[in-house]
Amino acid sequence: MKIGIVGLGFVGLTFASILGNKGYDVIGVDTDKIKIKSIKSGKSPFYEPKLDNILKNALSKKLILSENIEEIVKKCNLIFLTLGTPMDKNGNIDLKIILNVCKKVGKLLLKSKNRPIIIIKSTVIPNTTNDQIKRILEKESNKKIGKGFGLITNPEFLREGKAVEDTLNPHLVVIGCNEKYDAKKLEEFYVKFHNQKISTIITNNTTAEIIKYANNSFLATKISFINSISNLCQTLPGTNVDEVAKAIGIDPRIGNQFLNAGPGYGGSCLPKDVQALIACEKRLGVEPTLLNAVHQTNVLQIQKIIKLVEKTLVNIKNKKITILGLSFKEESDDIRESRSIKLIEMLLKEQSTIIVHDPKAIKNTKLIFGDKITYNEKVEDALNNSDCIVLMTPWKQYSKLQKIDLRKMRKKNIIDTRRILNIRGSDINYIGLGIGY
Repeated sequence: MKIGIVGLGFVGLTFASILGNKGYDVIGVDTDKIKIKSIKSGKSPFYEPKLDNILKNALSKKLILSENIEEIVKKCNLIFLTLGTPMDKNGNIDLKIILNVCKKVGKLLLKSKNRPIIIIKSTVIPNTTNDQIKRILEKESNKKIGKGFGLITNPEFLREGKAVEDTLNPHLVVIGCNEKYDAKKLEEFYVKFHNQKISTIITNNTTAEIIKYANNSFLATKISFINSISNLCQTLPGTNVDEVAKAIGIDPRIGNQFLNAGPGYGGSCLPKDVQALIACEKRLGVEPTLLNAVHQTNVLQIQKIIKLVEKTLVNIKNKKITILGLSFKEESDDIRESRSIKLIEMLLKEQSTIIVHDPKAIKNTKLIFGDKITYNEKVEDALNNSDCIVLMTPWKQYSKLQKIDLRKMRKKNIIDTRRILNIRGSDINYIGLGIGY
């Protein structure tokens, strides 16, 4: 079996690398020449734990990289489309990239005797596969779905920082398809790939699309809910949101995941998917009451942190504020929709002096702020002459900070949005987000 992966971003490159490492014949395609060059050297263009070693092993086996999609359509049995579907300024999903690729695939199918199964792993709004993708493929190929090619919706549920683990051991496989033969073929592939039977939902394309949005929107809802409780705890002396989260998380109807209160959700998935589902519901005449509240709670959460900074420093103009953590989560260099980036933007408007540290995300952050802020490779340097620390991302190394590390601060003010710092003292003003004093 030969497998094609179109789009070598977070999902595509991780999947292609693991497939190649397992000995599958894989062709990975991306139009970004710089990205391809980096990948060919065995270096992922983004940080993901364990991925570089797997990629190098895959390249030494059967992973082939290309900028040309033609070989994939000619030779591959399974073609996975793992292309970005970014959000536009109105919160709608932008489908241009994937629809253009489908058009190319369709034209190539017209000339090909191969009968591949085309698998949509990209996150697309409900009815995209049945309506737009199917129509484009059939029109350009002059072939019918089920005969000239198969078409499956197969959403992914990868966590950044855990992508390798989640690819190898997913909690669920969703296969959306109207052709039983093609659905069975993909199910058999996954059983072999995982070397075990994974919980699998076989449904139609549109339901599979909804599952992905429902999944991410529910996770976002849990985060916004616990952040609302965190804000309540902040106002009530003696309360701690972590104790609340631990207690309600024991309830099997709720569960303990995604109950870590903090500055709000970010990244490339949750903000985009929540807003895309809101836009989809409005378009279909469904009032998105709950999701509007989820989104608004997330937007306002960063303002709560600004107010804590203002309350701590009184006047934040020209004050040196150290931001610890720039990526939207630990074990990632991804700053897309990061709450840290939003915080910095708001503090700069107030003419604060910003110093930052992050183990992996400084390079990406420089692309946004340039010389408007100060970057430090060492945590200790980032604290020098600082008036206030705001800890945003729970990197493990931050939890190891001690009182001695604060000795060069001008004023020892700490705002810990993740409650991971165990630094106390009569000369330290510690504020944990979600802890009432």
